[in-house]
Parts: sequence; structure tokens; C-alpha cells
Amino acid sequence: MARRLLGADSATVFNVQEPEEEAADQDPGSPHASVGSPLDGQKEYRVSSCEQRLISEIEYRLERSPVEESGEEVPCGDASVESGVAPFFEMKLKHFKIFEGMPVTFTCRVTGNPKPKTYWFKDGKQISPKNDHYSIRSDPDGTCSLHTAASTLDDDGNYTIMASNLQGRVSCTGRLMVQAVNQRGRSPRSPAGQPHGRRSRSRSRDSADEGEPIQERFFRPHFLQAPGDLTVQEGRLCRMDCKVSGLPTPDLSWLLDGKPIRQDSAHKMLVRENGVHSLIIEPVAARDAGVYTCVATNRAGHNSFSLELVVAAKEAHKPPVFLEKLQNTGVADGYPVRLECRVSGVPPPQIFWKKENESLTHSTDRVSLHRDNYGYVCLLIQGATKDDAGWYTVSAKNEAGIVSCTARLDVYTQWQQLPPSTKPKRVRPSASRYAALSDQGLDIRAAFQPEASPSHLMLSPGLVESEDL
Repeated sequence: MARRLLGADSATVFNVQEPEEEAADQDPGSPHASVGSPLDGQKEYRVSSCEQRLISEIEYRLERSPVEESGEEVPCGDASVESGVAPFFEMKLKHFKIFEGMPVTFTCRVTGNPKPKTYWFKDGKQISPKNDHYSIRSDPDGTCSLHTAASTLDDDGNYTIMASNLQGRVSCTGRLMVQAVNQRGRSPRSPAGQPHGRRSRSRSRDSADEGEPIQERFFRPHFLQAPGDLTVQEGRLCRMDCKVSGLPTPDLSWLLDGKPIRQDSAHKMLVRENGVHSLIIEPVAARDAGVYTCVATNRAGHNSFSLELVVAAKEAHKPPVFLEKLQNTGVADGYPVRLECRVSGVPPPQIFWKKENESLTHSTDRVSLHRDNYGYVCLLIQGATKDDAGWYTVSAKNEAGIVSCTARLDVYTQWQQLPPSTKPKRVRPSASRYAALSDQGLDIRAAFQPEASPSHLMLSPGLVESEDL
């Protein structure tokens, strides 16, 4: 009788269970054993991917929105954080297709510690327990149900139950499709020759038979993600991302100061697989500054958001230049040495040091790199050694260019003074002109004066001559 009332096509379009199979799946003693059976007129089916995305968005928003407390919910018991368990659905809501005037019952089972509170929603709006059209029930074993004795076309929609306790929130949704009946009280039959076992679900949902009226649901666009005001430097890339929900899928348009934006080489509008819409501007110019408005429109209505884009003036870049270059330097072994230069550029350049082919990237206990706000850059070596000798190169780089200079560091050994000789000096009498040579040096005038008499060249008593001379 139920199959005859619902129509032969629905037996192949939806996952309908026979009465014997339904009875075998449920506990005969359960008060909800008959819920969802074909005898009640409820027929379970699978929702489309588009409907499933909409259901997921509804659940996402509900789990993060405040709910109205009626004061009749079961109070949460005291439970420590360690022993608490977040709500969990042991049995979720199913999706049903019925005709108007038939009863329908949504049933699920939820557990958690402390015992979760439950709230029912239709198309995202909370259902009050005092609503006479719906009968809401919650059993001690966690079974929850929502029942209506006579469905109307207005009951068509998505029914969500949300369970909440101190550990978190969880929700699940069941889809109810309510179809109008014809004057004879039964649905139209399938055309002859249409095989029952292979009829597509999409064809049934789209009213393959002209005489089967189906109420289509529309949902106004709603922005799930939208950017705020932006400040971007001229010449850089600017990206504005947003995500919108709605049924049917909304169309998006972008406006700048109220004027439509057209796609060109610098302005691109993209849609990614995850549903994120993007407006990309590259490179950003001064004329791109202003108030941007994104408008989402579908058959149910429209929605929009706005933001302001500020374009910062492009900084004038100047390549690095050395005001003072490195100078060749020599230092005695063991002494400190400082290699210094001065460089300018806009923006301030990065500095790189190298010794021969080895990069000096960080300071050590003996070799340190320094830089101040006036452009001075130096490399300081404490206690130079022979290994520190070589060619040093400093490079300055920014977005406008790069410049380098090189200098050599020499490290030499200190001259060590020999201790004075302790050998005795012997006196050698001589009457030669070199007799004037003493340990203080040679008296040239006395030695080579032409008219000098021999008496002048007589050896003084204290005159000595070195052995090495």
C-alpha cells in the first residue's frame, strides 16, 4: 500500500527497506522500532552533493552560534575535564521523502559526559519546544526524536539537532522533502518502458514527470569569509579572498567606488575548488585605491561586503654606493685590526663579507661584524694571526643593484731585539786611518782629513775594536 501510494518510481530512486528488513534491523522492544518504516510513509533517500554542502554549512554555523535556552533542558551534571566526553552521535538523522499530510519522525541517539543538551533547528532557525506543530522527545538512553503528525509543504527543509555539553558541540542534519499529492491522492506513475531498477535519482528530483510538483528551496547568499581593509605598496600584488554560501550558487561581481571591475591583464577574478572567490590585482597602481564592494546574487536575494584598499607610494630605489672604500691594511702579529668602509643605498642594502672564497656570515669570539645607522660597516679582528692575512671583499646589495670592494690585510711578525753581547772586547793597536773607528762608530773627519798628521792617528788608550769588524 505504501509503495502504491508513493509511486513505483520512488522504489528505485531511494534506499527503501522492506518491512521485514526494517524489523530485523531494530530492536522489537524499542519504542522507536517503527520510526522510518515504509508503513509510516517515510522513505529514506540520499541527498545530492550540493545539498550536502549546504547541510555542512548550516551545521558549521549552528555549532558556533548562541542558542536560546528554554529552561526545560536537562541540566548538565558535574564532570571533571579529565572524565568528560564530548557529545557523539551513535545514530544520526536520516533523509526522508514524503507526501503532504503524512506523519514523519526524525530520530537519532547521542551520548556524552555530562549528558548533552539537545536543540532542534529547521533551516538554521531554532525550533521552540513549545511549538505545537512538532513533538520533541528525549529519552534517558540518549534517543532523541522530532515528530509531526501531518506534514505540510512548509515542512520541507533541513532539520538539524545539535548536542552540547561542557566538552563541545556536535550536530547532524536530516533532509525532508514534502511533495504535493494529486487529486486522486497518489503520485503519478512511471512512464511505460522506464525500468524501475535503473532510474536516475537526478531525474526524479528534477521532476521527470511534468505532473509531479516539487517545491524547490532557495537560500539567500551569505558570506562565510570576507577580507578587511588592506594597505598595499604600489607595484606589489593584492589578493582579496571571500567565500559565500547560497542556493542556487550565487554569482559574484566586484565594484570599485561603485563602478564594475572588468577583467584585464592587471585584474583577474578566480574561483578555486574549495569555493573561495578571489580578486587579484598585479601590479597595484595608484588608481586601484578606493572602496571595493563584492556583491553575491542568486534567485533568493543578494548580499555584499565592502573594504578599503590604500595604495602606498612606491619608494624611490637607489643602488648601493661606497662613500668610503676598504683600505689595504698591515698589522703586527697579535694586534687587533679593523677593516672599515661606508656605504649608502635606498632601501638600506644588505652587507656580505668574504675572505678569499670563504663567506663570513656571523660573528665569533675573535672576528666580529658590525654596522651602524650611518652606513659604516666594519670587520673587527681581535689578535690577528698569519691565517688572517689575505684579500677581504665586502658587498652591498638591495633591490636596485649590488656593489663590492676589496682590500688586502697583511700580518707581519714583529722584529725581536737581540740581547747585548757579553764577549770581552780586545784592544788592537794600529796606526791606520781606521783607528778612529770605535764602538760608537767611525769618525770620518778624523780618518780621512788629508792634512792629518800621524799624531792625530795615534791609538787612544781606551779605543777598542769589535771582533766582527
